[in-house]
Amino acid sequence: MYGRDPWGGPLEINATDSATDDDRSRNLQDLDRAALSRPLDETQQSWLLGPGEQKKKKKYVDLGCIIVSRKIFVWTVGTLLVSALLAGLITLIVKTVPRHHHRHSPPDNYTLALHKALMFFNAQRSGKLPKHNNVSWRGNSGLQDGKSDPSVLMKDLVGGYYDAGDAIKFNFPASFSMTMLSWSVIEYSAKYEAAGELNHVKEIIKWGTDYLLKTFNNTADTIDRIAAQVGIGDTSGGVSAPNDHYCWMRPEDIDYPRPVYECHSCSDLAAEMAAALASASIVFKDNKAYSQKLVHGARTLFKFARDQRGRYSAGGSDPALFYNSSSYWDEFVWGGAWLYYATGNSSYLQLATHPKLAKHAGAFWGGPDYGVLSWDNKLAGAQVLLSRLRLFLSPGYPYEEILSTFHNQTSIIMCSFLPVFTSFNRTKGGLIQLNHGRPQPLQYVVNAAFLAALYSDYLDAADTPGWYCGPNFYSTDVLREFAKTQIDYILGKNPRKMSYVVGFGNHYPKHVHHRGASIPKNKIKYNCKGGWKWRDTSKPNPNTLVGAMVAGPDKHDGFRDVRTNYNYTEPTLAGNAGLVAALVALSGDKATVIDKNTIFSAVPPMFPTPPPPPAPWKP
Repeated sequence: MYGRDPWGGPLEINATDSATDDDRSRNLQDLDRAALSRPLDETQQSWLLGPGEQKKKKKYVDLGCIIVSRKIFVWTVGTLLVSALLAGLITLIVKTVPRHHHRHSPPDNYTLALHKALMFFNAQRSGKLPKHNNVSWRGNSGLQDGKSDPSVLMKDLVGGYYDAGDAIKFNFPASFSMTMLSWSVIEYSAKYEAAGELNHVKEIIKWGTDYLLKTFNNTADTIDRIAAQVGIGDTSGGVSAPNDHYCWMRPEDIDYPRPVYECHSCSDLAAEMAAALASASIVFKDNKAYSQKLVHGARTLFKFARDQRGRYSAGGSDPALFYNSSSYWDEFVWGGAWLYYATGNSSYLQLATHPKLAKHAGAFWGGPDYGVLSWDNKLAGAQVLLSRLRLFLSPGYPYEEILSTFHNQTSIIMCSFLPVFTSFNRTKGGLIQLNHGRPQPLQYVVNAAFLAALYSDYLDAADTPGWYCGPNFYSTDVLREFAKTQIDYILGKNPRKMSYVVGFGNHYPKHVHHRGASIPKNKIKYNCKGGWKWRDTSKPNPNTLVGAMVAGPDKHDGFRDVRTNYNYTEPTLAGNAGLVAALVALSGDKATVIDKNTIFSAVPPMFPTPPPPPAPWKP
């Protein structure tokens, strides 16, 4: 069908067209009205333009690059303004309303005690003290050490640490102390970091190793002597000449001569010093130059130890009166293990795992002191240290035989620490008697607590739930519990309700056997005998020796807070080093585990050496 198109031409109206009327209406609305050249009548306008309300023009806002509907523009701007107003209001409320901070859980007792125990080393420093030493009653001292003895080769022996309540510098226990601290840093650097003490403990170690490097020719490959001790303390036979035990003086006021004891055959001392420098080289591995200096010194000392056999305290020398070494075989195993970790040189591991050396060190026999780690006997520590190698690297042949033996012996030592066994007695208050009731027990207890906690962490890291004591299986938690009970006893959970760490808790020793702490810093210089009045007074020390762990109670849990009885009240470097190691092992979150890899940073990849082929078969 055709109709008339008002603009000319036919207008086709086909009932069969696929487009509906509504479709046509929509299509017509798409026409460009500007193209309509002649006016339309009312009917045509209504047909083309649709309902009358569409005649009203929409209002737009020209933004330059785009044209936006005015309604949309107004709505958007309004939304932005309201949002800005709300944001400002919220900010104002947040800033003005008091906030409730989520406090971190308070530090545990072990962490609190750790802060204090480290401070003891600051109080024991000799030489020119750093400005941040943070012990107000201490000052520079021992600035003439080495220079005042014309007979010695090493003239600069300024620095290091005083051993205990006196002003003697003993290399033997001081070296052991630095080794223990370094071991604890290698294993638990994350815990030291969490406690905010990592830089502090590393500074303490470096103060010690810097001094040890002064006591021998550390640039040489071969040496023939070591300055083993500065100062003497022999008062036997009515000796009245001024020395470091006869006189009671502040270290800052010492004016008497301080002789230097040199040794020319001292395998035990040299091997222990080698262990200290080697372990510290791992602590300072990021400081390449210093770490290499420590390694070179350790190599030199260990060579001297093997070439010039002998005990440093032999012949009734002054060291024999205070730190008499029983043998040097345990130091060979200990020093060899640390040098292997520091260098990766398998010759040191071959030595440390040599069956004859292990036999001489006492690895195959018991004895009353078997398993007791101390400044004199390092075998228990060496066995734990080498069990670590077997647990995590499993080097196999030819080391497996002795490593397996050391591992088994370590298990036996750990069994001996448990209350169900009777290897060692305990006081009624629960303190293990590792020195069988002799005086000064705590230094042995803290070392055992450290080994137990550390070995527990080794087993956990190796996904081993426990170990066997005979037919019975014990979980790693039992070891950790032993360590906790012993350290808790030291911190105050004992029959006397007394903390044996000075400054920790409310009840602790006030009459510590310590010259510097017992004499007031009042600008008066007390001479050798003039200080005796401070030694003998019943008044508490005027200076608090923060963090010092005293010698400890007797076998009946008794304790006498008397300055003149050093068997109760004298602290030592070696004792505090073990305390620090045990505290950091127990501190913080148990989820913070040992560092499995750092100690092996210098060890090359290990592939077990195949055993030699069997002899040819002969019919």
